[in-house]
Amino acid sequence: MKVAISVPDRLSQAADKAARRMRVPRSQLYARAVEAYLKQGQAQDVTARLNAVHGDASVERDIFLEKAARATLRRSRW
Repeated sequence: MKVAISVPDRLSQAADKAARRMRVPRSQLYARAVEAYLKQGQAQDVTARLNAVHGDASVERDIFLEKAARATLRRSRW
């Protein structure tokens, strides 16, 4: 699929130079860049969701649950 985009001159020149250095067509360079950008966004989204579930420091701690978990670990054989 063809897509027309506008980019600043300095970015276009840098992309052309990178494509020549990598020996790939400019369109392939842009496609790879978009793909990498989208993957990075997905990874950040997954991290944010995991942090929301497991790493939220604002969630009130359950002291009883923490003590019970420690006691269970102490009794467990590793």
